[in-house]
Amino acid sequence: MYAVIRTGGKQYRVAEGDVLRIEKIAGDIGTEVSFTDILLLGGTDSPKVGRPTVAGARVVGKVLAQDKHRRVLNFRKEKEGWTRRRGHRQPYTEVKVTSISG
Repeated sequence: MYAVIRTGGKQYRVAEGDVLRIEKIAGDIGTEVSFTDILLLGGTDSPKVGRPTVAGARVVGKVLAQDKHRRVLNFRKEKEGWTRRRGHRQPYTEVKVTSISG
């Protein structure tokens, strides 16, 4: 069984046992998180498509890590001879999907 969930303004296709990196959500390492914004449930039967979400569907996951991505650098060089270097590291949450119910 698989599901399409929406979190952090993005959509993810997940199945049981998948590990995914999503936008940072509150929760300590080892705690369970629940996603109720399910857009589609699929599997062996005919898929259930939500309008806009599937009622009563839930995806439960376990928080594996709270970390930051690699640094993204922005380097700007102008012809007058000055430069500017800026960096950014986006925080994320790593989640392992444990169950999908619908």
